[in-house]
Amino acid sequence: MSDVAVNVLPVFALIFIGWLLVKTGYLRAELGDGLGEFVFRVAVPLLLFRTIAEADFSGESPLRIWIAYFGGVAATWALAHVIATLGFGRDERMGVLAGVSAAFANTVFIGLPLVARSVGEQGLVAISLLISVHLPVMMIAGSLLMERAERRSGARPPQSVAGLMVGVAKNLACNPLVIGLVAGALFHASGIPLAGPVKIVVDQLAAVAAPAALISIGMAIDKYRIGGNARLASVMAALKLLVLPGFVYVACRLVGLGPDWAAAMVLTASVPTGINAWLLANHFGTGHGLASSTIAMTTVAGVFTVSFWAWLLG
Repeated sequence: MSDVAVNVLPVFALIFIGWLLVKTGYLRAELGDGLGEFVFRVAVPLLLFRTIAEADFSGESPLRIWIAYFGGVAATWALAHVIATLGFGRDERMGVLAGVSAAFANTVFIGLPLVARSVGEQGLVAISLLISVHLPVMMIAGSLLMERAERRSGARPPQSVAGLMVGVAKNLACNPLVIGLVAGALFHASGIPLAGPVKIVVDQLAAVAAPAALISIGMAIDKYRIGGNARLASVMAALKLLVLPGFVYVACRLVGLGPDWAAAMVLTASVPTGINAWLLANHFGTGHGLASSTIAMTTVAGVFTVSFWAWLLG
């Protein structure tokens, strides 16, 4: 249990420190936005670049990672949709947002630091491979399902699928995480070693990514308060923190994923809901309270549930 405390508690302690800095008025909340921007646009892309550029991919298939993780995501998303629409009597659009809230993990700001501390370099390679497809898959799935729900409900004039895909593709092409991953893959393929002053600079900036990401999450957490749809959000939080990692754990066993890569996937699935759930709600103009409440609940309760999964994985 001491190893779990050493690896998990510092992650949530840094989130708490970020929250405390803003709550006490020592730092302005706007500084958290700037720090988050630096993490997203500079530090994490360079961390992903270095990880992929120097990775050893022998012995494991990225396809098995994606099958195991997204198999768990699909099952959790479907269960959340059914609970929201049939159990709570919400419309299809809220069903989609419930699925996103229960299945969209904060892979970048919390998953990366957690896996790096708990699993090490092989875990970092595994989560980098997941991140390479996670955002496109989740945003495309969420957008398409929401467009379908709006078309069926007549809530507003739906966007064409082609127009939707073009918009998502443009956003991804400019996404710093995607750029960092692609650049790392190209550098890896070139066979040129990352060395000298360039490596020192990249290493120093990449080292900032984990602590800065966690502090920035803490500084921003006040934006995501527990408000509307609290009962439904509590169920989605339970699905996110307990059911999703459970499904991913079973899927990793079924596809025969190695222990380090399986641990990375389960720990990633166990982290709190990512802010993209709120961004999707904001884009489509529905479910703000549900997304915000789920983010807040999972971030607060995550320290206990992540510790449980870390202990279970040994």
